[in-house]
Amino acid sequence: MKRLFTILAMITAVFSVIISVLPISNLAILPAIVALIFTALAFYISKKTGEVKKIIQFIFLLTILALSLSAYKAIFTSTEVTNTNELKNKEKESKEKAIEELEELELDDINLE
Repeated sequence: MKRLFTILAMITAVFSVIISVLPISNLAILPAIVALIFTALAFYISKKTGEVKKIIQFIFLLTILALSLSAYKAIFTSTEVTNTNELKNKEKESKEKAIEELEELELDDINLE
């Protein structure tokens, strides 16, 4: 059981660290919490047997790192949308261009049966 929880904790901790570095870092909280639960279970089982491995402490460190990165990015990163007028103008122009292209098409030659 200890080995299973340790492996699951390691996988979820690494997964949460990877996600916390990406722009979708808010989603890293869930795998980090799961990693904390698995690590706590592995730590509890290994404490019962009397042999606490360094890998369990390393997994705790990875999970704390992932949570720290996610919290940092959530607090200090803000998304700003600036100058949407250019985007709206380009969208309007592309719609007009698409309408012109559709009007230029000759659909009389097409036989629909």
